[in-house]
Amino acid sequence: MDHKDRDVVVPGDHLSDDPKKAGEGTYVKDGRVRSLLYGMASSYKDKVRVIPLAGKYVPSPGDTVIGTVQDIVFSNWIININSPYEGLLHISELPRKIEMNEMSKFLRIGSSVMARVKDVDSTMKVELTMNDRRLGILTRGRVAEISPTRVPRLIGKGGSMINMLKKELNCNLFVGQNGRIWVDGNDDDMDLALKTILIIEKEAHTTGLTDRITEFLRAEKEARS
Repeated sequence: MDHKDRDVVVPGDHLSDDPKKAGEGTYVKDGRVRSLLYGMASSYKDKVRVIPLAGKYVPSPGDTVIGTVQDIVFSNWIININSPYEGLLHISELPRKIEMNEMSKFLRIGSSVMARVKDVDSTMKVELTMNDRRLGILTRGRVAEISPTRVPRLIGKGGSMINMLKKELNCNLFVGQNGRIWVDGNDDDMDLALKTILIIEKEAHTTGLTDRITEFLRAEKEARS
């Protein structure tokens, strides 16, 4: 039996009985196509391929994410959530009622939103909601992107890193589980915040990082004054 499109597979998983279908991220053994990677199986031009998931964001219910509207279809906005899977934001998942013909006025293609993953079904259909006063459209500020695998380090143990950043940086700061970070403040403060976030991503594997970042920020502030 062939694997369904968009299935998450692990190395060795059987993908197809037709060796001619072997594509990127697969290998053939005993006449069967198998997965070479931990990733997502998909069909492309009569081939079965596996797109690696390492470092990619895989949505879970309850996650808060930052997404970008990429299309409007029927009563849903299609949201890019920095994942192999698209998010669906249904018109009923807004904090207020709007009509179908108002959708493109309320949320345009290219708009950034803060949303929560409401549900993920077995076919990886990802339903989003903005029905919470802490969520909404991001009309100001800037959005940066880091590897989703670095998000725990940016937050730190018990929130140690993110709390220190909120204290030391004169910015509003929100970290989405999908590796997108929203910062809002004046231009100089946002520049420093984004510079700091990129240092944390680059040095996430090193020890004593919180202390080093604290020192870096204090030195930057002194240089400004």
